[in-house]
Amino acid sequence: MSLVKHFLSHRTVTNDLVAKIEEDNYGYKPTETSMSAQKLVTHMYTSYYQFVKTVKEGNSSPFLEKLDESEKSLIQIGEEYTEKTKDLLASLTEEELNREIDMTKVFGINVTGHFMVGMALEHEIHHKGNLFVYVREMGHTKLPLFINMK
Repeated sequence: MSLVKHFLSHRTVTNDLVAKIEEDNYGYKPTETSMSAQKLVTHMYTSYYQFVKTVKEGNSSPFLEKLDESEKSLIQIGEEYTEKTKDLLASLTEEELNREIDMTKVFGINVTGHFMVGMALEHEIHHKGNLFVYVREMGHTKLPLFINMK
């Protein structure tokens, strides 16, 4: 399966869940120590992009960028970052995926581009599980399967 297709098999589900979050619920937190729905979703969208941009550039700078998307709706952020991430994934070369990246400032080790792309997907899956809980607690009962198999 291509990197883009695998990404979209999960991202389309994330986007379906985000579409159920009304603006009134952006501040929703299932517990006091949880991220708000807005922060969680923004974190998911921007992080995947930063993982992949780090692979493309071959250094940790993109991963450490502070991205402020607070002025946009979650749907807008999702559309923008899904396209940007999809385009970056499609542009990755085998050389970039095999290259070692110094991530000692973030993870304490060097990793390959392949490792970073895998970690991006696992990160999205982890937080998508959180998102299922948020959306269900907002009262939604008709939810998608955890992966889009089309």
